[in-house]
Amino acid sequence: MHVLILGAAGMIGRKLTARLLKEQRIGSREISKLTLHDVVMPQTPANAPFSVSASASDFSMPGEAEKLIAAKPDMIFHLAAIVSGEAEADLDKGYRINLDGTRFLLDAIKKIGDGYKPRVVFTSSIAVFGAPFPDAIGDEFFETPLTSYGTQKAMGELMLADYSRRGILEGVGIRLPTICVRPGKPNKAASGFFSNIIREPLNGEDATLPVSEDVRHWHASPRSAIGFLMHAATIDITKLNNRINLSMPGLSVTVGEQIAGLERVAGKNVTKRIRREPDQTIMRIVSGWPRNFDTSRAKSLGFTTAEETFDDIVKLHIEDELQGNFVA
Repeated sequence: MHVLILGAAGMIGRKLTARLLKEQRIGSREISKLTLHDVVMPQTPANAPFSVSASASDFSMPGEAEKLIAAKPDMIFHLAAIVSGEAEADLDKGYRINLDGTRFLLDAIKKIGDGYKPRVVFTSSIAVFGAPFPDAIGDEFFETPLTSYGTQKAMGELMLADYSRRGILEGVGIRLPTICVRPGKPNKAASGFFSNIIREPLNGEDATLPVSEDVRHWHASPRSAIGFLMHAATIDITKLNNRINLSMPGLSVTVGEQIAGLERVAGKNVTKRIRREPDQTIMRIVSGWPRNFDTSRAKSLGFTTAEETFDDIVKLHIEDELQGNFVA
């Protein structure tokens, strides 16, 4: 099996790569080749158990997607995107990457034809939903995104479903919760503070909280996100019954509950490093985000999370990223 990861240099892409290198298969199919792609050059692992190649380009530019699909990868993980805050700040760039890039990718698959029909796993977002919300959002709730990022992801979902319906590819779209705690440095995502207020204090650094502690949101760990991707790659497509885009399981917690979980795991000295500095732009964006989900459909199809409480999310970050240590 030939696997292509778009957005391979990002956090999720790197973790997915590591998982594939470790397991060397997806379901019952052994991996023979792995292609990594991003706008910056992904790191190529040493001593890989199968062929690994990497390339860097802007896949939203005409002709680039065709180059990536020319080798007919069997499995495509489409993780590439401009994140929420940047997509909101730069309308043209957001639509070019998040919409045009996805369209060029799907069209490149269509152009090959001749029976070529890869599985495409598309990372969508809970940002496809906009307020006002029910107590818990099910898969039947209509998509009325209140950000450009959410709009672009919703368009990607619809295109994926249409190309799947027409038999061009096998699409599975997974709406990821906000992934927390994201390792590394802060990015331009409007949701970045959810991770910042956990990650930086554990590293002995101050973090800025731009919203009220009453803000409630939907979270899952990076470990859960990789599990969702792996399961989406093997799920029986007929069980989706044409409704190929699903909201993934997660945890609904307030910022205050996040901080309380951090304190239970790491202590008060760590949570004292969080500074309250309201940001009206972030507060406006976050006010239109969903807070809670009914993911019974995804769970019935085998999607599961690695955590049951936010304390678990903090502990997983310490275990996976900090080698079990933090600055108390």
